[in-house]
Parts: sequence; C-alpha cells; structure tokens
Amino acid sequence: MGDPALSRRGFLAASAAAGLGITALSACGGDSDGGASGTTTIEWWNISTTQPAKDVWAALARKFEKRNPTVRIKIVQLENDAYKSKMTALTASGKLPDIFHTWGGGVLKQQVDAGLVEDLTGSTKAFADGLLPVAKEPYLLDDKLYGIPFDIGMVGFWYNKALFEKAGIAEPPTTWSGFLDAVGKLKAAGVTPIALAGKETWTGMYYWAYLAMRTAGVDALAKADADDDFTGPGFVEAGEHLKALVDLEPFQKGFLGASYSTPTGQAAAVGNGKAAMELMGQWAPVVQADAGKGLGDDLGFFPFPAVEGGRGTITEVFGGGGGHALRRGAPQAAVDFLEFFASETTDRELVEKTGVLPVVPAAEKALTDANLQAVQEQLKGTTGFQLYLDQAYAPALGQEVNTSVGALIAGSKSPGQVAESLTKTAKEEQ
Repeated sequence: MGDPALSRRGFLAASAAAGLGITALSACGGDSDGGASGTTTIEWWNISTTQPAKDVWAALARKFEKRNPTVRIKIVQLENDAYKSKMTALTASGKLPDIFHTWGGGVLKQQVDAGLVEDLTGSTKAFADGLLPVAKEPYLLDDKLYGIPFDIGMVGFWYNKALFEKAGIAEPPTTWSGFLDAVGKLKAAGVTPIALAGKETWTGMYYWAYLAMRTAGVDALAKADADDDFTGPGFVEAGEHLKALVDLEPFQKGFLGASYSTPTGQAAAVGNGKAAMELMGQWAPVVQADAGKGLGDDLGFFPFPAVEGGRGTITEVFGGGGGHALRRGAPQAAVDFLEFFASETTDRELVEKTGVLPVVPAAEKALTDANLQAVQEQLKGTTGFQLYLDQAYAPALGQEVNTSVGALIAGSKSPGQVAESLTKTAKEEQ
C-alpha cells in the first residue's frame, strides 16, 4: 500500500503496536536459551518505532518476564512496509515468528491456508470470549480464531463544528443526499468541505468501500471477492455516488498531490481549520494535532451516512485494528503472553498511555475523550463489520481497489471501469 510512517496503518502501528527495540532478524521460533537452563525464548515481532507506545510495550514485556522468570521475550521491531516485506519472505519460507503482528484478513488467510498459524480457538477461549466481539472479526476464519486483538477502530467523518456552524449545518448528515447537501452549503460559505490525500490512494478507497457497503450491503463485499465479480449494480452504483461527490469539487486545492500526515497534507488541512471534514480512522485527532494545530473542542465525529434505497445501514462499520497471531506449534508461553496482553489491566494501560480503543469491555472506563467514546459506542452497536479492503482481500486485489478508486477520483476511470478492473484482478489471482 506504500503508506508513510504516519499514514493509516503506519499511525496505527505507531500508536498501538509499538515495538521494544531492534534485534537481529534471526531465525524464528521459541527455543531454549543456552545461557539459562530451562528458559524459553519467545520472539515477538511488531511494527512500530515511535513513542509513547514503544516504552509502554517494553515495560509490559519486562513485567511479563518478571511474572514468568523462565521466559524471555526477544523483540524484532520493523517499520510497517519493511515488516510486510519481511513477513512475505518468511511466509514463503514456511517459518513465522512465535508472536507476530497481524491485521487479519487476506494475508492471515494465506498464512493459515499454508498451515503456518496456530488455531487459537480452544487455547484462548477462557479470555478471548470476553473481548469485544467486533474486535475479533478480522481474525476469524471459518469460525476459528487465529489472532487476538489489542486494538480496534472504525473509519468515520471527523469534522470542524465551527465551520459547520458557519455554513449553517445544524447537525451532521445521516443520509448521502444530506451529506452532498452539506458539501454544497460549506462551499457556498467559502469553506473547503473535505480534505483528501489523493497521493495516497487508500484514503479515497474509504469512500468507495463505505458506499459499496451502503448500496450493496456489507456481506456483498465478501461475496464479490468469493465470486470474483464486482460488476453487480451495487458496486457500480457506489462508484456513481462517489463520482457525484467528486463532481462537486469538494476537496482542497492540489489534493491529488497531497499526502496524509505531512504539514501540507490531509490531516493538517483539517487540524489547521482549512477544511471542514476528513474520512479517517479513530487515530485522526492525534495526527491532526501532530501535522497541524488540532481542533480541540471544535472537533466532532459522525458515522458514514446511509444511502437512500441501499441495502446497507448506518450501523454497519468499516475499519480494523491490530492483533497478534502465533506460529503453528508456538510454545505455551506465547499463549500466556497473549492472555497477559489481553487482560483488563494491560488494556487500561494501553488506552490511557497510547490512545488505543479498548478491546476489553471492562477497560472502557479508561476512555475519557468524548469523540473516542463516540467511536467506541458505534463499534459496540455495530450490526456488521468490514475490514479494510486492502487487508481483507488478497494483496493484488486490495491494491487494485486503491488504484482503481484513485483513478475514479482523478477522473481517469468510470464507475463501471472500476468494477471491471476489480473483477479482472480477482479472476487473475485465482
């Protein structure tokens, strides 16, 4: 996908999956430590390099070791894209780390189908049953659990309340026609309605994915992938709705060359009050403040609107998070570490110190930000969940979604051509 360090996945990694120090990329797998008889060494691979999560996770690893004196945690930390590249090579070699970061979806399925990932359904049932159900969705394959989440979130609209008020918009829109009307009001008031990082096509993919969910229904996206056919009317209609938005010219000047997290990018445009909205995940407020100034109390959140006449509903959400999976045959100590990481005490610490959304319901009391509480409530009330398409689908198809939708937004592909490109790629992957 080519995200920069503070893009969607890069930031998720930075805020929620930080590592504990770079180690050599040695052979994977738990083993006996030659210097300490009877000691089990567990390799834990994760994907971030930034604070504060880096130190928080380091302290948690040391705490686990203190409680389990015969276990050592060896950490391999890699930046997001380097991690994906290395894991692709390791998957091909047939040997994965004891504990490794996963987003679930298509890549995890490939690893499971290759017989490389431990089925956690039975060994983690005692604690996994108590986790937020939607958080486990990306790691469930054929009703078996192959990963334990430590983070979950959803994409929605982050908006500037003051700019909405300036444009005479009393409440966030709940329908697509109402959303387009709000865009018109913002333009009439001299306000740039939406910031978009057109250079990073995953940001535009969010719009098409949500519109496909709203028109065809959340289950249609998985069915289209299974059938290798995205030419159904709901998918073409999703593209037509997106084209109708693009035709209103709602985005900031130069958006096709804009990045997400740079000082002149999408997040900064919202954080500096130069654009009224962005469609982004729950990490948006932190990136807005980092890349720009941040909006403070003027920042609000609302879910992606419903499309009139569509099969989907506003309570079906699009998003994802981070989790941990185990290599097949990983030692019991690795399962114990997942249980430790999924405890209420650990989750509260992650919520308070690193800003993730809780996956342990009892840890929700640690969530104090009103907007993040709103996101959490949406997640708890969801009636359907769709993982990011460039994670849910096999890599080539996921990339084609981003590329084709980016072309639609740039004006070089029609809604029908997007559907045809996705179908062609899906068939070629078989």
